[in-house]
Amino acid sequence: MKEQVLQLLKSIYGNSIQIKSFEAIPGGCINKTQALNLSNSERVFLKYNSSPPKNFFTAEADGLRLLEKPKKGPRVPRLLGISNESNSKFLLLEYIESSAPKSGFASRFGRALAKMHRETQEQYGLGYDNFIGKTVQKNNLEPDGLVFFREHRIRFQQELARKSRGLPKSIDKRLDLFCEKLDTLLDLKDEKPALLHGDLWSGNYFASHDQAPCIFDPAVYFGLREADLAMTEMFGRLPEEFYRSYHEAFPIQPGYIKRKNIYNLYHLLNHYNLFGGSYLEQVNQTVRSFLD
Repeated sequence: MKEQVLQLLKSIYGNSIQIKSFEAIPGGCINKTQALNLSNSERVFLKYNSSPPKNFFTAEADGLRLLEKPKKGPRVPRLLGISNESNSKFLLLEYIESSAPKSGFASRFGRALAKMHRETQEQYGLGYDNFIGKTVQKNNLEPDGLVFFREHRIRFQQELARKSRGLPKSIDKRLDLFCEKLDTLLDLKDEKPALLHGDLWSGNYFASHDQAPCIFDPAVYFGLREADLAMTEMFGRLPEEFYRSYHEAFPIQPGYIKRKNIYNLYHLLNHYNLFGGSYLEQVNQTVRSFLD
């Protein structure tokens, strides 16, 4: 693969470019990542997988391009190139040096995310499917946000769980009841499809050296914007200034504190499908909290 990477680099920087060294970067469990130190003194970010799901990197590249569009939104690593196999095995991205967040970062991030969420289109979803982790993420276009979330987020994951994990009948039935009740649980008044990162947990954002909020590893679609906010609370919460600044820039309807668990049910189901274990009980507890 090194020769393929070098050829792509030459198409970007010219034939004289060489890779001086590779530096492994710890991170996710799906792909391998490295920083490449080049002979022109630049560094680039390499993300690769020897056997990715079909269209995995193509979908990610398209998602990164979408997230770049909003003015004053979070910074996104610039796509430099993608390998040219029929099913691409790697991406080359701009390398952004990370830094410890300082005072003011959380507020800046909240305002930037609000700007990104104002990017909209007529329908919920996307023109193509992509991935949430290793799981296919269905992005069928829908005019109704409730229908989109129910059918292509919760019920899609529910069906996967039936097939891959043997979803217990009691929990399966509760999920059906939950889906039937969704129209009374979600307040969609005045909401429009918002451009979402889609997987905005704490491992997918950071502060750059100049404290710009940066986001990466997207699972992009146009959806209900509270879903991104909810995901920031799933594995550790951002400072309160983040949420305050977001709400000042783009107010949300009252009741988000209860609704956030609805959105995160999608990710709990996906984690159960990917990893099994205790995520099933978390799914069960979440659903029961809205039915009891």
